[in-house]
Amino acid sequence: MNDNVPGGERKQARNWLGISALVLAVVAVVLAGSALYLVLREELAPEPETFQYGDQTLVAMEGMPRNPYDRESFSVDEKGRVTYEKDGLQAKTGVDVSFYQQNIDWQAVAADGIDFAIIRLGYRGYTEGGLMMDERFQDNIQGALDAGLEVGIYFFSQAITPQEAEAEAAFVLNAIEDYEVTGPIAFDWEPITSGQNARTDGLTGEMLTQCAGAFCAKVAQGGYEPAVYFNQDLGYLHYDLRELTDYTLWLAEYDQKPDFYYHFDLWQYTHTGTVAGIEGNVDLNLMFG
Repeated sequence: MNDNVPGGERKQARNWLGISALVLAVVAVVLAGSALYLVLREELAPEPETFQYGDQTLVAMEGMPRNPYDRESFSVDEKGRVTYEKDGLQAKTGVDVSFYQQNIDWQAVAADGIDFAIIRLGYRGYTEGGLMMDERFQDNIQGALDAGLEVGIYFFSQAITPQEAEAEAAFVLNAIEDYEVTGPIAFDWEPITSGQNARTDGLTGEMLTQCAGAFCAKVAQGGYEPAVYFNQDLGYLHYDLRELTDYTLWLAEYDQKPDFYYHFDLWQYTHTGTVAGIEGNVDLNLMFG
């Protein structure tokens, strides 16, 4: 014992040592508990929801509604057309057409069990970017309306900014002023795969989603039903469809039953359909709801 150290100071030192030991023990317990919590949370956390697309495993987007359709309710009729009937409700059958179908006998189309037509109004050039009318738009829309079909519109976009997409929507709205369009008006943006340089080369998925949203917002302001057309590649790998759920989603997937993982409202299921009054192949669609 060091007799030179007063007893009070020795007692205070022992107290501090005890407190420090207690603090260290508490810290150790907290750290151990935190580590255990992290381990347990990782072990108990549900596996992310995934699905296959080709040879890719994709993580399902949170907040994006899933495909609601009953696969057993799809069938093929005597004309080779896909039908869908569930709980007494049947999807409508329609065509989408452009200049490439040439002269169409719309009365024959309507008589062949077609309920609606989505007609290309025009397009933006993929090099110069000019806005052009489809050469047969007026004949097609008037013929479809006269035949009693529900009519929608699509515009082949090559927009690279939301401002250009808005301009395309304005172009469409101006052109349909004198027609009774009750179906969807669709933004149809597609990559150019011909090997030629296109103004849209390298457009990001984020910008593409913004362009689609701008087009649809302008269409909605005009009092019409906006829509976005896309195939599986665009839907899975480019668009953020969560940003577009307020609009009609038009899927292109060529099959007898759709495998697309997320919700859609309109389905283009073939590009080799046959319909009376149309020479050659034509796109066929089902409209749900």
